[in-house]
Amino acid sequence: MKQVTIGLMSLAMLLSALIFGFFYAWICSTMWGLDAIDPRVAIEAMQGMNASVRNGVFAPAFFGTPLAMWAAALALRSLGARAAAVWFALGGVVYFAGGLVLTMLVNVPMNEALALVAVPADEAAAQAIWQGYSAPWQVWNITRTVLSGVAFLMGLVGVFRFAAQKG
Repeated sequence: MKQVTIGLMSLAMLLSALIFGFFYAWICSTMWGLDAIDPRVAIEAMQGMNASVRNGVFAPAFFGTPLAMWAAALALRSLGARAAAVWFALGGVVYFAGGLVLTMLVNVPMNEALALVAVPADEAAAQAIWQGYSAPWQVWNITRTVLSGVAFLMGLVGVFRFAAQKG
């Protein structure tokens, strides 16, 4: 059971790191780059990225992170590593609420609304659309990034607590 637990902890940490890094990349490169270009191009590019992100490579990290963290928590609890289990369980809750649910309730509806926008030929009109989308989208992306990072750190504390207990 110990090897299964270590495997589940490793999977949870990997998925958690992947989704945190995914959200983080939007903060420090993607959105800044889109904000710096012609807003007509930015709208089209974001529409394309939003359409392409629903795929089998993204899904395991986005949907699987809380499940892996909770599975690790259950496995840790079965080994008597209650403190480590609590950290993984709480990390799963933080990511579920602050990463997955937040994305589904805020970012996805914003993305779906942008997908319906016909890109205007007029640059000023496109700029108004882009600014109305980009600024609030980034606020919520920063929020989910921070919470995903917190979830990752909670899992890491769980790893350290498990290692300390097992000496």
